[in-house]
Amino acid sequence: MKLFYRLRIYTLPFLAIAISSFFFISDVAQSRGKLILIDRATELKMGEEAYKEILSKAVLSTDSRLTGAIRSVGGKIARVASEPKFNWEFNLIEEVKPNAFCLPGGKVGVNTGILPIAKTEAGLAAVMGHEVAHAIARHGAERMSHSLLINFIGNVFMNRSPKYKRNRKLYSAAYGFGAAVIVTLPFSRKHELEADDMGLIYMAKAGYDPREAKKFWIRFAKYGKNNRESDVLSFLSTHPPDSERIARIEKLLPKALEVYEKSAKIGAGTPLL
Repeated sequence: MKLFYRLRIYTLPFLAIAISSFFFISDVAQSRGKLILIDRATELKMGEEAYKEILSKAVLSTDSRLTGAIRSVGGKIARVASEPKFNWEFNLIEEVKPNAFCLPGGKVGVNTGILPIAKTEAGLAAVMGHEVAHAIARHGAERMSHSLLINFIGNVFMNRSPKYKRNRKLYSAAYGFGAAVIVTLPFSRKHELEADDMGLIYMAKAGYDPREAKKFWIRFAKYGKNNRESDVLSFLSTHPPDSERIARIEKLLPKALEVYEKSAKIGAGTPLL
């Protein structure tokens, strides 16, 4: 009996993988099978509410020129992304941490801290194209669906174990770490690479030179190396290794350049700072 409970605890993350994989391959309507348990209306509402909460706590930039640049570049990316259900909104947030996001519904936030790394409108287009791609591909809903499934499996199986009830905190921590590393992070890294691919095409369609994306990610990688706290945090990062990301962009560049040649050709655009 003890062996049974021990095996059950250790195999739960792998069972989660098996069930997740089943739902993935059974969804033939998507170009890549996806497990999405959240309907679109709920997803959009959650995005809008989360955006309002973020903005209520944020300090928005009063720099009209930079805010205008964010909205101009973002608007071009939004037009080529062609998502009619999104009510696009773009805001520049006063925050030194280099980051940007796009919530479901097209709710975009860009931190001022990423502007020195972006350098130009094209660098900004690389960032915003990437973040918009996450929302268009419904990566947030997909990750939330995986979490719901993993938590459901954990609750169903673990709560039936008397030993688990006596050691709830220990098993919860072990299960949570195993599930995150084995299931959640690989999907997240896949999402990051998908967003890179989609974002590169978006910026090219919008008229920005896709070769600037490679330059941006090289600068971003350099920033990351200079500001990384530990190898452990690097390993657990949801982002793919810098070399993998840059190599993938290089591989897709010929296709992106073909798209760019048919665009209005803005090039690198104007400098941001």
